[in-house]
Amino acid sequence: MKEAKMFFTPEDEMDFIPIIPLNENEGDNNADIVIPSELPLLPLRNTVLFPGVVLPITVGRDKSIKAVNDAYKADKLVGVIAQKDSNVEDPEVKDLEDIGTVAKIIKMIKMPDGGTTVIIQGKRRFKVKSITTEDPYFKAQVELLEEPDAPKNEDFDAYVANIKEMAGQIIQLSPNIPSEASIILRNIENPSFLIHFISSNLNTELTEKQKLLEMNNIEKRADLLMKLLQRELQFAELKNKVTTKTKTELDKQQREYFLQQQMKSIKEELGGDTNEREIKEMMKKAEAKKWTEAAKEMFKKGIEKLERMHPSTPDYSVVYNHLDLMLELPWGEVTEDQYDLKKAKKVLDHDHYGMDKVKERLLEYLAVLKLKGDMKSPILCFVGPPGIGKTSLGRSIATAVKRKYGRVSLGGLHDESEIRGHRKTYIGAMPGRIIQMVRKLKSSNPVIILDEIDKVGNDHRGDPSSALLEVLDPEQNNNFYDNYLELEYDLSKVLFIATANDINNIQPALRDRLEIINLSGYAVEEKVQIAKRHLVPKQKEAHGLKSIDFKIGDNILEKIIQNYTRESGVRELDRYLASIMRYEAKEFAINEAVKSPLSERDVEKILGKPKYNNEIYKTANMPGVAVGLAWTYVGGDILFMETSLSDGKGELKLTGNLGNVMKESAVTALTYLQSNAKKIGINTSLFDKKNIHVHVPEGAVPKDGPSAGITIMTAITSALTGKRVKPYLAMTGEITLRGQVLPVGGIKEKVLAARRAGLKEIVMCWQNERDVKEIEPAFIKGLTFHYVKTMQQVLDIALA
Repeated sequence: MKEAKMFFTPEDEMDFIPIIPLNENEGDNNADIVIPSELPLLPLRNTVLFPGVVLPITVGRDKSIKAVNDAYKADKLVGVIAQKDSNVEDPEVKDLEDIGTVAKIIKMIKMPDGGTTVIIQGKRRFKVKSITTEDPYFKAQVELLEEPDAPKNEDFDAYVANIKEMAGQIIQLSPNIPSEASIILRNIENPSFLIHFISSNLNTELTEKQKLLEMNNIEKRADLLMKLLQRELQFAELKNKVTTKTKTELDKQQREYFLQQQMKSIKEELGGDTNEREIKEMMKKAEAKKWTEAAKEMFKKGIEKLERMHPSTPDYSVVYNHLDLMLELPWGEVTEDQYDLKKAKKVLDHDHYGMDKVKERLLEYLAVLKLKGDMKSPILCFVGPPGIGKTSLGRSIATAVKRKYGRVSLGGLHDESEIRGHRKTYIGAMPGRIIQMVRKLKSSNPVIILDEIDKVGNDHRGDPSSALLEVLDPEQNNNFYDNYLELEYDLSKVLFIATANDINNIQPALRDRLEIINLSGYAVEEKVQIAKRHLVPKQKEAHGLKSIDFKIGDNILEKIIQNYTRESGVRELDRYLASIMRYEAKEFAINEAVKSPLSERDVEKILGKPKYNNEIYKTANMPGVAVGLAWTYVGGDILFMETSLSDGKGELKLTGNLGNVMKESAVTALTYLQSNAKKIGINTSLFDKKNIHVHVPEGAVPKDGPSAGITIMTAITSALTGKRVKPYLAMTGEITLRGQVLPVGGIKEKVLAARRAGLKEIVMCWQNERDVKEIEPAFIKGLTFHYVKTMQQVLDIALA
């Protein structure tokens, strides 16, 4: 027998409206019905019938059909009892419950398929005393159970109201239960029938329904029903929440799918899907690329991955950008070099005045390239003071050889990933600066300037200097690995040119890979020519004076250089020329005329009184003062050594922000003088009675190095002997305790600084003579050089 469909079972569709008797109390007031002591039994598989409840059931088993037919012909009463196990097809006595409900058959309907549907109404509960017959159907001796009246108190009324409310909520939360069910519940007034009706249609286990039927106490029955309803309500709320969320997600997915389909249709109308077109274009570009096997394989895998991905996924753009980088890199694509050496020399000479040594080296490189056809590019490093044109020289080289030019600024760089790139899986990942520059220039053999290589920093993010080792090694950079590209790329054809101010700040391993080309500061004559050829025309054009007849003579340029600048390069000179051009632009705007050529008086009017004066080296020529030559990262400079004696115990005091090496030079000089006092002509008693104080002016500027050794010794000797140092004399050299003078570096810068200062004689070690000979003779015209081997020779010249 099949069970009728449950009222509170939301997953089942409703085929009928539950039937309620016209008189609710009929189920409880059964005095007019005579119920015999023996009844035919009708086992039900999946439900329990409660008194007063009307239920349509389909009867399928032969025994049950016969029992119903016989009962319908007689008094229409049948004992409805539940099976313990609904899966048993042919139940026995042990499979039946003990307590059931007497039911009256209201109507019996014959179905077309041969089955029988009966509408029954529960009347009274009974208990099976014994089974009298099992064939052709079960008959049993039964004992009717009394149904207690509903109590008349507020607690029970609250129970009933609560049960009614919870049942109503369950109906509202269950979309498959018809709205008529709520109307039925609201109209039931009999508490007992309400409990029976809801118990019958509750979506719960058969055992729990049977337990409700077996309870004699109606209050306990109401309490259990309320607990079951509470559980059912929670389940309905949870299910409703899940259903709503699922429906929302499905609606969103359907909406997105619908929009995607619309977009696809629009794109097809416009000529095909954009992403498909992009992938096809990529594949077309790839055909023209000279890939390596590894690059070809990686690109193929990337395209396959891209075809499988939806454009809206985050990884799509990552893969797309990586493939785009691969396509934009110039794999083996090079520009044709210009091997006309005469023309290249002409370009270099036009762009930069002087720098003959650098130009010769570059022309040698081009000559080898022309003869051999291909070579691993050397890594040149231009080292020199600021403002002498190291960076612009790189641009001139690119112009001379007809190569593309790029500049990578390394000043302050402290992240290794800036060189090697980031892993492409990181958010905002990018290739390294080298690969980015090659991508931008679209050439595998450009000229790339690595500017300020000596100012690369390092911290917890890595050491960029170490990352540059692979880039700047001609033996390794043909397989440079970038983390973003994830491939080896050939940088061997790139002409790298590094620039630096101080070679000592470059990491030793990196310095070893560089071909150092020292660029010294400019002489006054060179600065005059640079100003005439480059700076003045540039500033005239920048200030709108290009078409105006305005000239600055060579002698005026020389005065500006000597009186207003102290530099190795020409940046400060360029700024002063800009000041002059601004003044002249103002004059022309007001008076529509400018004074030409510019006079010395005009320069003073525009720039003010001269900042520097060579007279300082003529005056204050007293014993104990000597002039030394120093090298700084901005070029050569002049410094004074002042020595003073005072009464004391022979102590040596050093001031002027001196470094350890310079202090040691002073101690060495004093020890030498003490050892050779009689030979030099110094009163030995002075060493015990006098304190010696050595000071170097501009005390805020740190000073160090051994090259001031002979200058300090001369100044101390001058103070102890009372002899003045020869005027217009400067000196540089390291000293030893044996009285030897050793060579020092930066000779060209120091010599040019001495000439700028108006000095006439220079004392230095004999081994530095070779450095002087490399200087253009015109730049040192008027200077007399004294080459010495011993400290005694220095004193003989300086204190003569």
